[in-house]
Amino acid sequence: MNISNTPVLVADLFFFLATSLPKYSFSYAKLRFCRLISKKNHCVIIPKRIIRAALLLFLMASCGDNPKEVSTSTAKKEIKKDSAKIDSTKQKKKEKFVLTEDNAVDFFFDYQKNLKVNKVKITTRLGSFTVQLYDNVPYHKANFIYLTRKGYFNETQFHRVVKDFIIQGGNSDDRKTGKKRSEIGHYLLPPDSRKGYRHHRGTLSMPSSEKENNPHMLASPFEFFIVVTDPGSYHLDGDFTPFGRVIEGMDVVDKINNVPVGEGDWPQQNIYIQKAEVVE
Repeated sequence: MNISNTPVLVADLFFFLATSLPKYSFSYAKLRFCRLISKKNHCVIIPKRIIRAALLLFLMASCGDNPKEVSTSTAKKEIKKDSAKIDSTKQKKKEKFVLTEDNAVDFFFDYQKNLKVNKVKITTRLGSFTVQLYDNVPYHKANFIYLTRKGYFNETQFHRVVKDFIIQGGNSDDRKTGKKRSEIGHYLLPPDSRKGYRHHRGTLSMPSSEKENNPHMLASPFEFFIVVTDPGSYHLDGDFTPFGRVIEGMDVVDKINNVPVGEGDWPQQNIYIQKAEVVE
């Protein structure tokens, strides 16, 4: 072996590895290198240990700068993933609509514009009766139709019965009713008692709220009462809002008005509204 030519050969070997190693296997690359140096009049056989040493040094040198690039690209991918997660959290579900004292009047003003119905049928264990709502009392009519369609009145009760005076419904002593009210919203309705309607027998009217500081007698939207007095209870005129009348089943209203009651005018046996439905 010609040792004097070794440095030149090692330099040639490094150059060759840089240009050939990615394409060829180690054995085949060594063969090509021997042919290459034979053309340069270096007809020698390079010991395997020199080739392996040169290969090791080449790999160490070539790998020195790569880790930073890999970690950077990985970080970029991670950032993109995190960004995607953050963006997805911004897509919040649309909040459920709830009525409030601020939006109720505007809501029912728009709601009543397209109402083509004005009758509601109410069914109890004592029978059914039907009420017709006045078109020119728009907020109270719209409210009653809206609550009926929402299923609010179902399973509420006629919780106040005053003989020969009224039956009052729309409330209950169970948690379901309170939950329904919370889901629909907390609001009151302004009185609308100057349309010329009086509290004749069979009139459907709305009680004022028992809420404190209610000087304007704002109405409780979840409750209603029906006048049973013959010919009427006219002392209620001006303080409450008539918004409909019983057109069928007044005998059922009288049956409810004659049930035994206990403390607070609550019927001794509950009178549930089994179903309230809009007559289309």
